[in-house]
Amino acid sequence: MKLCVFGAGAVGGHLAAKLAATGHEVSVVARGAHLAAMQKNGIRLLHGGRTIVGRVRAAARAAELGAQDAVLVTLKANMLDAFAEQCAPLLGADTAVVFVQNGIPWWYDDRLTRLDPQGKLHRSIDRKHVLGGVAYSANEVIEPGVIDNHVPGNNMVVIGEIDNRQTPRVAALRAALEAADVSSPAVQDVRQSIWSKLAQILPNSTVCTITGATVAAARADAGLGKLLKTAGDEVRAVANALGVRVEQAPQRPGGGHSSNAAAHKPSMLQDYERGRPMEIEAQLQAPLALARGARVATPTLDVLVTLAAHKAAAKGLYVA
Repeated sequence: MKLCVFGAGAVGGHLAAKLAATGHEVSVVARGAHLAAMQKNGIRLLHGGRTIVGRVRAAARAAELGAQDAVLVTLKANMLDAFAEQCAPLLGADTAVVFVQNGIPWWYDDRLTRLDPQGKLHRSIDRKHVLGGVAYSANEVIEPGVIDNHVPGNNMVVIGEIDNRQTPRVAALRAALEAADVSSPAVQDVRQSIWSKLAQILPNSTVCTITGATVAAARADAGLGKLLKTAGDEVRAVANALGVRVEQAPQRPGGGHSSNAAAHKPSMLQDYERGRPMEIEAQLQAPLALARGARVATPTLDVLVTLAAHKAAAKGLYVA
């Protein structure tokens, strides 16, 4: 397949390396020193005791790459305008565009205009191209062009049509990922995986951003551990009210949904500490907006999201 990974950072680079190493024609869109390293040496993926080298075509602009069979968009939700501005040359008549992201995706509910405030995504991408995607993987760019996968053998990417049809293009992408040692099981409704992961990351992101603790440290603290559980229960209650059965979401190869890398800091806390714009809208505010629409009380989440959003805004990393 002719595949493009748009935003080949930690997660995207991991996928690009594995897909290229299994024979697919893979291109990536990236920037800076990371781009330069991939142009020179491809992507080096440290994967347990071995190194996988993915030879990719790396570019700063999508216009250099041409139409694709599929595009995996692995940008953070608050950076998706960059894809909207560049996506046209990548899209053929039948190109699948898989938005692999955390939180509520921009296509989920047109009433959530906060996820596409200028309407760029809605104007640039016909919904016939759009697939949902959720990655369960723990990766880190340890130097330009080099990615360390922390959970070899326990990586999963769930892909589904946004109208829940089981289509040949979804089957082909799942097969490509499976052949590349990335579990990609069938799912009844990709929203199950969206909310299942939200039940992990929303509590972790808020509590850890507020406290500065790692996931493991927060879980080990009796008071914080109770907050994490209560917040997760509230997320699942919202999903249930929306008709989404999170218990039916596929599990990782190792069982469950967690990465077994709990000593890490959530990406939201990493962004805060490094002064990068934070995914407050998609990960925190949009789920609460859906809760209010479904008339589900979320008292714990209300407090945690308010505190995390205030902390982000005070540092200039989020504008409400």
